[in-house]
Amino acid sequence: MNDLRGGWLERIAEAADEAALEELRVAALGKKGEISLKMRELGRMTPEERQVAGPALNALKDEVNSALAAKKAALGDAALEERLRGEWLDVTLPGRHRRAGTIHPVSQVMEEVTAIFADMGFAVAEGPQIETDWYNFDALNIPGHHPARAEMDTFYTHRAPGDNRPPHVLRTHTSPVQIRHMEAHGAPVRVIAPGRVYRADYDQTHTPMFHQVEGLVIDRDISMANLKWVLEEFFTAYFGTSVKTRFRASHFPFTEPSAEVDIQCSWEGGTVKVGEGDDWLEVLGSGMVHPHVLRSAGVDPDDWQGFAFGMGIDRIAMLKYGIPDLRAFFDSDLRWLRHYGFAALEVPSVHGGV
Repeated sequence: MNDLRGGWLERIAEAADEAALEELRVAALGKKGEISLKMRELGRMTPEERQVAGPALNALKDEVNSALAAKKAALGDAALEERLRGEWLDVTLPGRHRRAGTIHPVSQVMEEVTAIFADMGFAVAEGPQIETDWYNFDALNIPGHHPARAEMDTFYTHRAPGDNRPPHVLRTHTSPVQIRHMEAHGAPVRVIAPGRVYRADYDQTHTPMFHQVEGLVIDRDISMANLKWVLEEFFTAYFGTSVKTRFRASHFPFTEPSAEVDIQCSWEGGTVKVGEGDDWLEVLGSGMVHPHVLRSAGVDPDDWQGFAFGMGIDRIAMLKYGIPDLRAFFDSDLRWLRHYGFAALEVPSVHGGV
């Protein structure tokens, strides 16, 4: 019995894996296993022999079962240890760096512009990008023969034959927002209207879709002096340096008198620097709001007056960050954005923070 016990315990201890262990279990304790066959021989023994062999065989069976269970647990622990060595991970190490998304220059500048004008008490007004030609042209004193109303300059929406609704256009400026705001709220008014606008043009400084911000102030005692102060305060805050402005007489249908506004700059090696030098660069149009525009919006020009201005957000972004081609805003990847220093969330926000 001792030889039988020693042989099976030794073979179980030497089992290399769970498959070999299962073969040993069947060979020892299966229906035709060696120990099982010994147990069957008890019926042919005398009572005295059975009294000695029975407890010994039961003890052997229990010991072999225990050895099999212990070996199975040991093999499982070894397999787990091997797996852990192969899949080892140090959770104390810092995580892999993932580059964050990059804010687009237009989005950043729109936030900057909004924050600066908010400090001067301007609210933000919004309106639809598809407008009737009345809001886009007629209400702004733009006559029917004006070149801006030609299809070569303006995108008109499709009309099926027999559709007699008024023409609709992709807005060519955000000025219709001013009309809608005055209609809804009356006077006084102090708002900016940033947003997308559309014109049929495409070159280094023009794209079919671009971004514009227009400002409108209406009150009882407003003059061009107020306009000049607002613009100089804006440019100084935006460019981070004192910026002089120059007004040149011009003509816009929606303002009278009208003025083109230039800012002080210098040119060195093909690069423009704002706020220094003896040169001037045109950046926007402005003027006192035409009485026809006020009447169109339901505001009495005998009681109220004000100024308006409009500038391209993409263009002032080009000036501030040295971006040479307007088209690059719309067909470049993240490497181009990072080249000009735009990183995630590093943007002055009207909502606070940087």
